[in-house]
Amino acid sequence: MTNFSELNLNTKILASLEKKGYINPTPIQLQAIPPVLEGKDLLGIAQTGTGKTAAFSLPIIHNLAKSGISVKSGCVRALILTPTRELASQIAENVDAYSKDLNLRHAVIYGGVSDRAQITALQRGVDILIATPGRLLDLASQGHIRFMQVEVLVLDEADRMLDMGFVNDIKKIIARLTNKRQTLFFSATMPPAITDLASSILTNPTRIEVTPQSTTVERIDQKIMYVEWRDKLPLLRHILKQPDATSVIVFSRTKHGANDVEDYLERNRIAAAAIHGDKDQDQREKALNRFREGKIQVLVATDVAARGIDIPAISHVINFDIPADPESYVHRIGRTARAGRQGVAISFCDPHDDTLLLAVEKAINYKIPVDNSHPFSVKKSHESVVQYDSRKGERRPQKQENRTPNRAPKQHEERRENPKENNRENRPQKKKKGGILSFILEIFGIKKTDEQNHHSRRNRSGKKDFRKDDSRRNNSNQSRRPRRNHNNRASNNSKNFS
Repeated sequence: MTNFSELNLNTKILASLEKKGYINPTPIQLQAIPPVLEGKDLLGIAQTGTGKTAAFSLPIIHNLAKSGISVKSGCVRALILTPTRELASQIAENVDAYSKDLNLRHAVIYGGVSDRAQITALQRGVDILIATPGRLLDLASQGHIRFMQVEVLVLDEADRMLDMGFVNDIKKIIARLTNKRQTLFFSATMPPAITDLASSILTNPTRIEVTPQSTTVERIDQKIMYVEWRDKLPLLRHILKQPDATSVIVFSRTKHGANDVEDYLERNRIAAAAIHGDKDQDQREKALNRFREGKIQVLVATDVAARGIDIPAISHVINFDIPADPESYVHRIGRTARAGRQGVAISFCDPHDDTLLLAVEKAINYKIPVDNSHPFSVKKSHESVVQYDSRKGERRPQKQENRTPNRAPKQHEERRENPKENNRENRPQKKKKGGILSFILEIFGIKKTDEQNHHSRRNRSGKKDFRKDDSRRNNSNQSRRPRRNHNNRASNNSKNFS
């Protein structure tokens, strides 16, 4: 099969594809559409940008239109779960384009906006509902959604949903559905937790793996630029001044960092906008539309929005921070080189971030080339002692030659040479503090007498310190009143009575 017309899809769907300029299906579409049309469960492993949205939406629209079942009020026939608002909006746009000439209703619900319009759409009943798990459970608990008519369940970007903590929400939603349904499970990676979830909800699924797990698109030119943390922003400005950097996404590890990058670029007269979890939905959609229309050159985003951006003409992806999760690297750079285009992925690496870089290279099984041609280049922290082992996909320690042995500090050498100086008797004694009384007397210029000094020498427990001046203690004993001899007194009294 070389075109969509050979996949036995509805003629109106084929007309919609032709209007969008889609003629030949991608590998995942070619493999996924036939089993989904037959009603089988599907496990699809594919990277972003491979066309998996059309791979499940086209056969779902075809089957729903073919059955002709009317949807009841508050009910749903096909439920599509996504991790982010951006991805939900993107899928809704595609569904709207593919089902435009068919008598099917669809709706999209997510948090961050008012739910009034969403509740109104659900009251009429929808054939296809695209939702994020949190808002879906919220409306279901209020009684606005009923799941008795659900025929198809789609989990898109399942690994991302688990990373964002939606695993319990997903299980609650699945518990509300009927067992007689078709389940389509899509994920870019398959860690053990995803494998366990898929095996628990799929029944004899057809497995499709378009690309190996955790591999990057070959059309992306990947680079590592070692740079000090303080020079990251100037280096970013240097790259954005290049003529080929027409549409750039910059990924930051934190929301605060994304705001800092946006402010710096605006101060340097570079059109930019930031999207992250603290931005409301209107701000995020406005920023995405401006970026899609080419009104701004740079879009600064966090990993929350990494999988919800589908803009084919992105020229560069810049990792301002190396991601803490190696799998996030694959999804970040997957924003470029889409729809058969070429792309560039540049990662800024602080010399102290070598550990994160090693984890990324091990996950993708590829040694990312280092680019030292920029004006802020620095040597990596372990360049002289680390070597990459291409056979194992990891770095191994390299033998160090001409390395001077560790020597003890100079002060320790002097102590060994002059051991007598280490005796406590020869060390300079610290000056004892006289306490509050000495401080007050010193203010008024009064010197304490020897007797006052003797009585003020007490330790913290209030007892006298008898370790000081034995001679002075002896002199003070001599000045005491002599003790009486009671034996002599007794003998004198006996003489008087005799």
